[in-house]
Amino acid sequence: KVLVNFTPGPSQLYFTVEDHMRQAFREGIPSLSHRTKTFEGIYQHTANGIRQILGIPGHFHIVFTSSATEIWERIIQNLVEEKSHHFVNGAFSKRFYEIALQLNRRPTKTEVPEGEGFESADRQPTELIAITHNETSTGVMLPLDFIHSFRESHPHSLITVDTVSSLPYPKFDFAKIDSLYFSVQKGFGLPAGLGVWILNDACVTKAEQMQSKGISIGTYHSIPSLVAHAKKNQTPETPNVLGIYLLGKVIEDMLRRGIDMIRKETEYKAAILYHTLHQHELIKPFVQEKMLQSKTVIVADTGTHTEKIKIFLEAHGLSPGDGYGKAKASQLRFANFPAHSKEQFELLVDTLAKYSG
Repeated sequence: KVLVNFTPGPSQLYFTVEDHMRQAFREGIPSLSHRTKTFEGIYQHTANGIRQILGIPGHFHIVFTSSATEIWERIIQNLVEEKSHHFVNGAFSKRFYEIALQLNRRPTKTEVPEGEGFESADRQPTELIAITHNETSTGVMLPLDFIHSFRESHPHSLITVDTVSSLPYPKFDFAKIDSLYFSVQKGFGLPAGLGVWILNDACVTKAEQMQSKGISIGTYHSIPSLVAHAKKNQTPETPNVLGIYLLGKVIEDMLRRGIDMIRKETEYKAAILYHTLHQHELIKPFVQEKMLQSKTVIVADTGTHTEKIKIFLEAHGLSPGDGYGKAKASQLRFANFPAHSKEQFELLVDTLAKYSG
């Protein structure tokens, strides 16, 4: 039988995706030329939907890439001449730091143990500050106040935020950040293969300055190229047309539900799962500090029971995500995205409560 997929990505598909996919095939979207007015209409519709659901101001640009992993590389190439500073508290924030090293920059980092947050904003001058809002590997979600505090302490740094496994839940203050990015296979409930990068004019200016100094900022996917094309609702190369179309359709569905409702439901589902983990004899939440517990990727310490719990849940039609990396055998991760209904979460917590080893 079909299992409800709680893996943090690729995750459960949004319930309307199948219908939109059929419609796309009826309309010939998968073989549509990206140099047509039809495609420009799709780009504009999707970009407008992203603006509306996330509350993005007009002076931010929305561009599409192959993945959020690609965006890491593009950020370093386009926005960092020498030094970026990375807040590292898990596998994905660490990977971004490593990409800066691989691209021969001189990144610095503030690193804390997995499962923890950060005491305060580092005061070192740096070109770019890289923050991961929600660390998918550990289930730590940084408070928005922490992220928003950098604008004042680092007025000359570009502030860029990884929101891969938290959007559309968080509500950012766009006056306090310069760039954020995500991929679609988590909170937006779509097949993988599309990254979305939202960036302001300060990023464009920095990339152009680097270019004018003769520094390589990449080729077809440089910021100046991406933004020049975006202004015409276009992309430099043949993009994932179907992915852009589906994202626009799913966001339309989410807007009909209402982002406030989606946020409230996210908080309700997270609350009942954390409550169940706290009450359980054999399972506990991995992240101890309440204000750091992710609302969208909930990580459970399952110890020696991991495999048995997994089998138990799957027998009830529920498929948890494995722990990440070295925690694969001792943790389970549960995605809490808009595609996961309240009923599915209620079934999950009831089933977990019944597990007794």
